[in-house]
Amino acid sequence: MIQTRAIAFLRPLAVTGLLFAAALPLASAQSFSTVEERMSAAQFREAGLDKLSAEELAALNAWLQKNVGGASATAAPSAVQDRTGFGSDPSGGAGEVRSRLQGEFRGWQGKTVFALDNGQVWQQVGNDKWTGVKVENPTVLIEPAAFGSWRLKVEGYNTTTKVKRVR
Repeated sequence: MIQTRAIAFLRPLAVTGLLFAAALPLASAQSFSTVEERMSAAQFREAGLDKLSAEELAALNAWLQKNVGGASATAAPSAVQDRTGFGSDPSGGAGEVRSRLQGEFRGWQGKTVFALDNGQVWQQVGNDKWTGVKVENPTVLIEPAAFGSWRLKVEGYNTTTKVKRVR
């Protein structure tokens, strides 16, 4: 019984991960932000999108790209409704954010502000420093951490910093 519940619980997570992994190369090659990038993992599940096949998800992303547009449309839909990272986040901070930083990234030096392509703005909490990197529009992952805090990680690097959402 417990094993059946565990499998039932983990199956949607595995499907979501596979769908995201399959769509990531396509999203990276274009300036279009896929539905997986626009939504937190919790929002993706709540909308039932984790139940779509890879082909159905690709068709949805193709329709969005054609009818909604690329990067210019990214901020408007998700920025208005997405409360991820704020104290009033209805998901209780259970989601994660995957997006791209706007412009050139050179690390952080305490209180650094991170503007994302999805319209969110996050700020570094604390004074830790990481310099010596120079990347254009890198993908970042912002995940919930202990006690309602959030950690930002730049894809391809094994370092994080604590952040808070400011917009």
